[in-house]
Amino acid sequence: MTTSPRWRSVLTPAAMAAALAAAALASGGTVYADDHATPHPPYPSKPVHPAHAPQPAHPAKPMHPVKPEQPVKPMHPVKPEHPGKPAKPEYPAKPAHPDKPMHPVKPEYPAKPVKPEHPVKPVHPDKPVKPEYPAKPVKPEYPAKPVHPAKPVHPAKPVKPEYPVKPVKPEYPAHPVKPEYPAKPVYPAKPEYPAKPVKPEYPAKPVYPEKPAKPEYPAKPAYPEKPAKPEYPAKPAYPEKPAYPAKPAKPEYPAKPAYPEKPAKPEYPAKPAYPAKPAKPEYPAKPAYPEKPAKPEYPAKPAYPAKPAKPAYPEKPAKPEYPAKPAYPAKPAKPAYPAKPAHPEKPAYPAKPAKPEYPSKPAHPAKPAKPDYPSKPAHPAKPDYPSKPAHPAKPAKPDYPSKPAHPDKPAKPDYPSKPAHPDKPSHPDKPSHPDKPDYPSKPTHTKHQDKDQW
Repeated sequence: MTTSPRWRSVLTPAAMAAALAAAALASGGTVYADDHATPHPPYPSKPVHPAHAPQPAHPAKPMHPVKPEQPVKPMHPVKPEHPGKPAKPEYPAKPAHPDKPMHPVKPEYPAKPVKPEHPVKPVHPDKPVKPEYPAKPVKPEYPAKPVHPAKPVHPAKPVKPEYPVKPVKPEYPAHPVKPEYPAKPVYPAKPEYPAKPVKPEYPAKPVYPEKPAKPEYPAKPAYPEKPAKPEYPAKPAYPEKPAYPAKPAKPEYPAKPAYPEKPAKPEYPAKPAYPAKPAKPEYPAKPAYPEKPAKPEYPAKPAYPAKPAKPAYPEKPAKPEYPAKPAYPAKPAKPAYPAKPAHPEKPAYPAKPAKPEYPSKPAHPAKPAKPDYPSKPAHPAKPDYPSKPAHPAKPAKPDYPSKPAHPDKPAKPDYPSKPAHPDKPSHPDKPSHPDKPDYPSKPTHTKHQDKDQW
């Protein structure tokens, strides 16, 4: 960075000023150093660290044998010069097609006739007025419900007492035996704990007062009977529905043409028969379960009351007759198209010349066989490590002092034993299946099989 001519011109006077200042400081420092001629005592050297114990040398691994040299691949034979694609033969020129004749001019159609006007539709008569049904009778008023008497006030419930301690659960079946662990090292004895003070006795349980008897509720008053519903008036009868005119018959469609028959499928060779499978063993019969109890018979459902018959609808007015539609005028006959002119026959194309044959390719030379590699040497055995020292056994923990029984608390009675469940019928053992037949093994394929072939 400081090699440019501009930087050199700046740095030269700065370097001279620094050298002069250093010389002045050095002269003053040497004068002051003469007054302190006594040197400092040397620092004590660090103690020599003890050398590590010599380690046993690792057993030397044997050298791998030298791989044999690969055989020299033979030179591929020189390919003959390709003659190249043969020259494409010249095709003869296509003959000229004759001119097509002009299409005939489309004839003019006659003008369409004017549609006749439709007659005016007659005015429909007014619909008959629906008959007025009689007004529904007013429902009678139900009597007022009686007022229930107020519920009596219950006395305050006493405080729930504390129950005694639950008994210890019964022992479970024995667990499998644990494996023996190595003995623990002997630890120094722990100091004895000071004796705990005696627990004071609980005060006697107070006697609770007897619960008061529940008060008797007054009898529920009987509801008055509902009045019977009034009968509705009968509906008027409706007139009968007129019959609709018969639908016109459907036109007969032409018969469907028969499809050509499908060609017969080729016969495939017969499938080879599979080897016979061994017979499957029969499973044992399932045990019979106990029969279910019969369902109780329910009482018969009461029959519903019969519905009243609907009243007949009133008669509707007859539909008026419409005037007949006028007949359409006959359409004029369509003129026939002129005949299409015949096209001249196309000239025949000349035959194409045959293509020349390509020369055959040379065969590849055989590849040399791969040499056998020597087997790898066996590794030396690993030395056994020394066993770890056994730990001393741990001292036994002292048992806790047992809790004294309370004199005022009564002992809780034992729970009644549950009845044993009835034994279920045991299922018979499943039979073993016969062994499968030995099929011929598949040919194995090694990883380097393809390489060994070359």
